[in-house]
Amino acid sequence: MRFTFAVGLLALPLALAESFKSVVVTFPKGTPDSVVIQAKESLVASGGVITHEYHLINGFAADAPVSALNTLSTQDVKYSPTIEEDKIVNAYGDYEAAI
Repeated sequence: MRFTFAVGLLALPLALAESFKSVVVTFPKGTPDSVVIQAKESLVASGGVITHEYHLINGFAADAPVSALNTLSTQDVKYSPTIEEDKIVNAYGDYEAAI
């Protein structure tokens, strides 16, 4: 009984920890910089990390909690972002999760 209780206490932080995803977030052409900045600040405030900022397209890559990504997807109706899993794609169409 004591062993089961101890194992349960050790597993509790893992159960409470929120899962993170590596994603690429892009915005439609013409999106104001303020919308992109607000999105980045929102993800960082939620515990996420911006891993790359893109300059040719309106967007960035991040590791963020799933709940923060759900919030981001509904944050701005007019300039709704596209959120895709960050992955490596090759010429044959195969892909694997980004490291």
